Amino acid sequence: MAAKVLYAQMKAVQGQQDFVAQALTKMAENVRKEPGNVRFEVYTLPDGTFHVEETYKDEAAFQAHMGTQHGKEFNASIVDKVEGGGSTVVFMTPVSTTLA
Repeated sequence: MAAKVLYAQMKAVQGQQDFVAQALTKMAENVRKEPGNVRFEVYTLPDGTFHVEETYKDEAAFQAHMGTQHGKEFNASIVDKVEGGGSTVVFMTPVSTTLA
């Protein structure tokens, strides 16, 4: 099965960058423990924009991720902390990859 790869972006509302960074750090720790997670990397820019690169071994692993309690708690915690109430997600298809 093909890996499920996505890119998520969110921008903290003014004054909430530290909160979002801490929430993403905790989320990363939890997601990396999921059996189907291959990659969960968080990056930030000085303007409070956060970028998350995520890879799951397959669609089933991604769907399992979407049902986790820590994911639900994270999403609920950032509703009023990021512009638009959540992240923008783009699913990507690898062109050249080492992933099976």
